[in-house]
Amino acid sequence: MASQPSHPFRSPAVLALADDLSGAAETACALGGAVRLSLTADTVAGADGDLVVDLDSRHLPSAAAAEAVRKTLHGVRDRLLYKKVDSQLRGNLAAEAAAYAEGAKALVIAPALPAARRTVTGGVVHLDGVALHRTDGWRAERSAAPRSIAEALTGLAVRTVPLNVVRAAPDALDAEFRRIAAAGAHPIPEAETDADLDAIAAAALRLGAGFRLLGSGGLAAALGRALERTPVAAPEKSTAPLLFVVGTAEPGAVAQIAQLTALGAHHVPLDPGELTSGTARLPDVTGTAPTVLSIDGSAGLSPGAGRALSTALAALALTYPGRPDLVLTGGETARVALDALGIRELAPLGEIHHGAVRSRTPDGRTVVTRPGSYGAADSLRRIATALRPDLLRP
Repeated sequence: MASQPSHPFRSPAVLALADDLSGAAETACALGGAVRLSLTADTVAGADGDLVVDLDSRHLPSAAAAEAVRKTLHGVRDRLLYKKVDSQLRGNLAAEAAAYAEGAKALVIAPALPAARRTVTGGVVHLDGVALHRTDGWRAERSAAPRSIAEALTGLAVRTVPLNVVRAAPDALDAEFRRIAAAGAHPIPEAETDADLDAIAAAALRLGAGFRLLGSGGLAAALGRALERTPVAAPEKSTAPLLFVVGTAEPGAVAQIAQLTALGAHHVPLDPGELTSGTARLPDVTGTAPTVLSIDGSAGLSPGAGRALSTALAALALTYPGRPDLVLTGGETARVALDALGIRELAPLGEIHHGAVRSRTPDGRTVVTRPGSYGAADSLRRIATALRPDLLRP
């Protein structure tokens, strides 16, 4: 099986693009070191060091999303490029990938995320061994899940690289990537483990800047392991109120919230109709225990309503007193909340668990972002314990 390189690659600074905030934070943390996370592409020109940009393009029409990629990359030189994509292939994947491919020899496409049990075999994403289109991973989307990565990337010529080649000698994998690129296509290497992703990232680095990486947080972490970066300092302790804003329709969120409330957190489920009509209100919350705001999905949610609900939920959260530290689940929820606060940049400090990234705002507030589909039943409890170890009762 492929193994991690014996020595780090020295490279130019990384410029990574993501289509939502939780994915951008995940990527920044995966790369390691003092990475800046920007909520605006205006900071790319002249920026020093590693930079991750949240394009906030998940909700845009496909043409606008592609243009956001082109505009951000225009004039960029001497940067190692990375494009973060959703491990379940959601968003404007085809349009953004096509724009990202402009000027490249090939894209090395690897959306596998072994830490979340998401693998790629036969050119198909699998969740816990089940093909993506046979799962409910796209239940909140307006369309059905693609049956393959090639289908999700309609318009790009792609070729699958079998697992035995990924795990072969480095020269063999390099040669296969070159062969596919010479034929005008883009390689989709199979991957089941982090070691597979290490081999894929290492091959792209050996082949040079013309081979651009496109993948999930798993591939970003493999890139981070291959680069030489200085760890950031441990975060300082905060005593501010703690507010969880759960803006995801994932069924697992119910169990995650239940573990927090069992330890004394206040849970405020909010009616979707009242949220979008602007009539929802926060109850009086007393004491020091964390508060959890969530969307009540017991009656079902309309597909495609996520952006409006996230915006309304974030607006309501901002009325919470005491300038709380924030735990924001769901990329859209995180982005609209920080936009409303006028926060344009984050400094990632590390992961609490996979995908749950703790960051610091320029004015010193702590923010944790986490994709809505991530985390076991104890996810929110683990986050609360990391941020406020003495706040919840045992």
